[in-house]
Amino acid sequence: MNPLSRIIDYIDTRLGFREIVRNNLTGYLLPRNVNSWYTLGSVVLTLFALQVLTGILLLIYYIPDTEKAYASVGRIMNEVPFGWLVRYLHIVGSNVIIIALLLHMLSVLFMGSYKRPRELNWLSGFGLLNLAFALCLTGYLLPWSQLSFWATTVATDAAGAMPVVGEKIVHLLRGGAMVGDATLGRFFALHVMGLPLLLGGLIGFHLFCVRRVGISKPPFGSEYTPPEKSQIFHHEDHPGGIPFFPNYVVKDLAVNAFFLAILVAVAFFAPMLFIPPTALEPANPFVTPPGIKPEWYFLWAYQTLKIFPNKALGLAAQGAAMTFLALLPFLDRGPERQPARRPVFVTCFVLGLLLFVAISIWGHYS
Repeated sequence: MNPLSRIIDYIDTRLGFREIVRNNLTGYLLPRNVNSWYTLGSVVLTLFALQVLTGILLLIYYIPDTEKAYASVGRIMNEVPFGWLVRYLHIVGSNVIIIALLLHMLSVLFMGSYKRPRELNWLSGFGLLNLAFALCLTGYLLPWSQLSFWATTVATDAAGAMPVVGEKIVHLLRGGAMVGDATLGRFFALHVMGLPLLLGGLIGFHLFCVRRVGISKPPFGSEYTPPEKSQIFHHEDHPGGIPFFPNYVVKDLAVNAFFLAILVAVAFFAPMLFIPPTALEPANPFVTPPGIKPEWYFLWAYQTLKIFPNKALGLAAQGAAMTFLALLPFLDRGPERQPARRPVFVTCFVLGLLLFVAISIWGHYS
């Protein structure tokens, strides 16, 4: 017997190693018609891991000080070996994560996978999307460029439209009346410690929910039948399905490789796609550059505030839309998940998606 087998036998007799592998890899069965959309959760997890790695590398040289932040970013780009690559991967990666998260959410909506008994899966996933937005917002200020300074000023100023507590929230976010040292310190602490800790805990809870409840069967094909409601816990098994390893892992790796290839290609050949010219100038609180706008994933919120006669109504509309999405599993309680049998929902789904895209494009060109 070779040394590796002896080590595996030693661990197995004490921890049941082979049983863990069998229950979670080779013996864990998925629906036979599971599709590539189900791999997006794994893609998001991989991209988050890459963000953590590149973020730690950037922390070695970044200085969270308004007098030194921009210069430290310049040093990373021009002096640190491969610093430019690490920073580009971090910047482009944040955008690709949002794309993957939005696609994941849309696929869950379209296939009705948010329905009972997966309400907690949906709520934790929706929380992850909002935490990702918060991470992008806090990280946006750190380079201390013209774009980051003024975009953060506009974003935090929008919170001031909230009745009663608006000004207090603005002061809390900025640490003062204006964006400055205190704002950078707070956003830095949130970006590198506070939000990642919350994100890690929520990812763990989301994965627990997915594994505990089981993978939902795609609502397609002649074999699909709506699940029956049950008042007791039931793990969704798939007898006769495909093993998670190696069958599904191969598909997982292929889709992960596709997204990573896109990320690397953009980082090498078109990083300026996500870095406007105003991001290459140091912050100047006394000069407001023309046409400052948020990142593409915040354009819908930016334009909504401009559509309504005052910011308070715009914030209320955004809050109502986000609350509706969060509570959707409790509002749409029917067991049917097949899109062809849900014409009203699919119509609202398509119209809502078109509205989101239209408002974002409007915000870009307005």
